[in-house]
Amino acid sequence: MKEYIGLLAPFAILFILYLSVQNWRNSIKTVLVLVVIEGVLRKWVLPQASQFIYFLKDIVLIGAYLRYYIFSSTEKNFRIKGNSAAETIASVILLLTGWCLLQVFNPSLGSAIIGIFGIRGYLLYIPLIWMLPNLFRSEEELYKFLRSYLLLVIPVGLLAVTQFFSPPSSPLNVYSADLKLDVATFGDGNSTNVRVTGTFSYIAGYAVYAIISFGLLVPLLAFQQSRWWRWATIAELLLIIGTSFMNGSRGLFYSEILFLIGYFGVQLLTNLKTSVPLIKQFTVPIITITVATITWFQSAINSLLFRINSNHDVSSRASGSFIEPFEFMKLKGLDSYGAGATHPAASVLRNILNLPPGETIPVFYESEMGRVVLEIGPIGFFLWYLLRLILIYLLWRTFLKLKRPLLRQLALSAFLIHALQFPNQLVFNHTLLVYYWFLAGFIFLLPRLEQIENWKQQQEFFNGPDTYRPHTSYR
Repeated sequence: MKEYIGLLAPFAILFILYLSVQNWRNSIKTVLVLVVIEGVLRKWVLPQASQFIYFLKDIVLIGAYLRYYIFSSTEKNFRIKGNSAAETIASVILLLTGWCLLQVFNPSLGSAIIGIFGIRGYLLYIPLIWMLPNLFRSEEELYKFLRSYLLLVIPVGLLAVTQFFSPPSSPLNVYSADLKLDVATFGDGNSTNVRVTGTFSYIAGYAVYAIISFGLLVPLLAFQQSRWWRWATIAELLLIIGTSFMNGSRGLFYSEILFLIGYFGVQLLTNLKTSVPLIKQFTVPIITITVATITWFQSAINSLLFRINSNHDVSSRASGSFIEPFEFMKLKGLDSYGAGATHPAASVLRNILNLPPGETIPVFYESEMGRVVLEIGPIGFFLWYLLRLILIYLLWRTFLKLKRPLLRQLALSAFLIHALQFPNQLVFNHTLLVYYWFLAGFIFLLPRLEQIENWKQQQEFFNGPDTYRPHTSYR
């Protein structure tokens, strides 16, 4: 079977590229869906083609890039020149790109093929940030896409619940066979359950999906929706919170708490007058979700709390992720081991393609910050994290400038997610990479949508008072 897949792969790649080039907007939205269902395809539908499916969303994304940047000349309304924020980001990206390309040919890698694969996590998804301003043409279109996209939470969450109450040997828990039971399971001493992954291949993938969905659902809950969509949003939040306990990730648990503290704290600090009514809107949903979570997910809550109480290395791991890169800088000075040197797939590529071995890295690495230093050196480390800090700052500034409620809350959510994910895996987490650069595009998308809506309101106002709507809700 694998031999046939190898023969058909080139034709499949060309066919997928052809389809994705047809409509770049649909291709970007397809990539966001593929992020969610990729694990289903890899675990249950076509496990023999797991490696090909891993790159499927990249192929679709490249097709969208070809259409947008090369074959289309009429849809690019966003311009970098003249936009100070865009020019700043572009300057750092240009320097980072140049440096990463040098690291592709680092002699320590043994082969440039490893380097080409390695820069994928640094550079491949960045072009999304320039496409997003043209992806949605109105606030209503963005809102309707988000509410429809988040409906995926329901089947994904229900699958996760089923996994939690199924044994580790169940076909639903394929990943647990590849991990040690003490990693793939957890419990409160009385019972042991799997750490759920939903449709994702591994625990970390679902943890990313949960915090992203959580961060997008909270602003929608504050927005005036129809009764059906409001209750759908509450149900989705309930599933995300409940399955977050079932995932067993302490980082996810802390992130959701810090997100809520930041979300409501920033509202109170920046605009007390509007924050009080906003917080009141959350009273009934919070009570509903809290009671339902305690009632239906008590065993998952107990298991996670037991895991938290039995592990006391959280603070040391958090501080270690910031200390580690400076320790690793002593190994090679300004040099490094090359892009992709620490990627788990590097050894697989070497075996499959019979590539020469790279230089042995003489230290144990765990945090992403340390791995970035090992791969692209102190200069690359500085450029990479400078870019990420700039994005956080610009998302904050976007939040402060926006006036329309939904767009403003989405900007705040994107800012909080970027800030919370700063020390976490990004280069080596292909699930987060798509969402990270999608949310980064909010820096340019949300102000543009506000300009469009303000223009519409001006037209409505001048056309007659009966057509004027200061703010609107979408059904």
